[in-house]
Amino acid sequence: MLTAPAWRPRPLGLTTAALLAVFATAPPAPTAQVHKQVLALYGTRVDAQIAVVGARELPRIIAQALEEGLDYYTEYLDVARFPGEDYQVAVRDFLRRKYGDHQFDLVIAMDDVALQFVDTHRRELFPDAPLVFASTDPGTSRLPNSTGILAPMDLGGTLTLAARLQPGVRRVVVVTGADRRDAAAEQVARAQFQAFEPEYAFTYLSGLPTSELERRLSALPPDAIVYYVLANRDGQGQAYHPLDYLDIVTAAASVPVYSWVDSAMGHGIVGGALKNQMRQMAAIGELTLRVLRGEPADSIATMSPDLAVAQVDWRQLKRWGISEARVPDGVQMLFREPSIWDHYRVYIVAAVVLMLAQSALIGMMVVQGRRRRLAEAQVLGSRAEINRSHDRIRDLAGRLLRAQDSERARIASELHDDVGQQLALLSSDLELLSGLSEGESSDVADEALMRVRTVSRSVHDLSHRLHPARLQLIGLVPSLESLPQEFSKRGLGFTLTHEGVPASLPTDLALSLFRIAQEAVRNAAKHSGARNVSVSLCGRAGELTLVVVDDGVGFDPQQAAGRGLGLASMRERIDAVGGSFDIQSGPAGTRVRVIVPVRQSGTAQAVTA
Repeated sequence: MLTAPAWRPRPLGLTTAALLAVFATAPPAPTAQVHKQVLALYGTRVDAQIAVVGARELPRIIAQALEEGLDYYTEYLDVARFPGEDYQVAVRDFLRRKYGDHQFDLVIAMDDVALQFVDTHRRELFPDAPLVFASTDPGTSRLPNSTGILAPMDLGGTLTLAARLQPGVRRVVVVTGADRRDAAAEQVARAQFQAFEPEYAFTYLSGLPTSELERRLSALPPDAIVYYVLANRDGQGQAYHPLDYLDIVTAAASVPVYSWVDSAMGHGIVGGALKNQMRQMAAIGELTLRVLRGEPADSIATMSPDLAVAQVDWRQLKRWGISEARVPDGVQMLFREPSIWDHYRVYIVAAVVLMLAQSALIGMMVVQGRRRRLAEAQVLGSRAEINRSHDRIRDLAGRLLRAQDSERARIASELHDDVGQQLALLSSDLELLSGLSEGESSDVADEALMRVRTVSRSVHDLSHRLHPARLQLIGLVPSLESLPQEFSKRGLGFTLTHEGVPASLPTDLALSLFRIAQEAVRNAAKHSGARNVSVSLCGRAGELTLVVVDDGVGFDPQQAAGRGLGLASMRERIDAVGGSFDIQSGPAGTRVRVIVPVRQSGTAQAVTA
């Protein structure tokens, strides 16, 4: 069994004679056996890894589960360094003298050497104590009043793992020592490796002097691996701790080294399907507790637990250039050096979060800046639009004042040239009439009557143009039908069509539509030289559409917008009632299209359509 150096109590073997002498002269002292009395025997030295793990774990496992407490004893045979028969006889005598007055509740034989020792000397040392044993020999005969575990060496699992890690391997160099136990381990290896011989060529370096072994291991071909089994003594008779010898092997080998037990991890091997000694102690502890709680040992079947755990050393993978991707799933990877991520994970995460937060903040600032610039652009655009509207309003106000003055002058001119002259003539006729005789006055009276009628018609037409009062009396459609009367002297052809016009319309809406139609017809008659004008008024789905079309010469709406009030007044009227206005003009004529929403209105505020 591979072992690791540990705390070393004074070895038993070299002081056996002195101890026997002490016990021969000292009288035995009886001891009260209140707790369960358990003795564990190891065939190894005290610092063997199986002994170290057992001494640490077994008392803990047993004591934690026992209510009455535990009195635990451990002895080490150390047959690797003291192989003589007389030594074992001395150990027997020592144990008989030491534990002669003890009645053990259980004896544990931790390996095949200890089991053989108990089998030989059980009647003399502890004839009535039940036995729990651990053996690596599957053919072990079960002793009376005993139970245990059978855990043979499993060397093939490591070769299977090595084939996965290094597919190019074709040679396996097996290293064992010159001790009797080393030779027994070599025989087990030869038997198990026969199944792999068609795939690998095996070379056994057994019992060589250490210097010769180092020389051979340093010159191995690259398609080889080293399999370290066990070495307690080299070919020159020098005793070694098996793990110390493994350190020599891994330092000298020019290729990766594998083994079969977990105590070899950390001593330069790549890994393997390794016997887990903690699992072994847990299985022995379970059987021990069952016996201590009263179950007869003979009634408990022996166990064959699976103790293999696949493990690799991350440092050795890096040393030999073996890819981590080849490590099968479920294989434990030990001694991995923490990466920068492992060391500074918290700081990296915090830095990334901080960077993301800063990026988000910068992004928000950029978005806010863009929005602010867009808002500023909109404000500037709105301000420019307001300025343009202000300029347009100021220009419109100026044109309204000029139009007002012009209209006043036109009205004054009409009153002076037409109505004034007619009234002057009427006054002269009346003066003349007063001085004539009855027969002569008849013709003058008829002429004066005609002049009065002319003045009345002129005043009526003027007032109608200023404000169409009959719009409220007769409605929008009849008012539109009367438009040709204003322009009949010009010979303008006029057509009116209407469909779906509501029975009553709001006054402001009716007036706006009438004024727009009046202005469009006036422009066609006055400026375009049109011969025909058609007016269409159509109502559907809560809106009215007014279309005025003429066949005149047309004009440029953009240039005409700044020269007079006609188009401006049309747009202002449409804006006031929430409608839309569109004008298209060209050499073939002009088309004015108006769409206004129609809302229900009270009778007092409406006109009949």
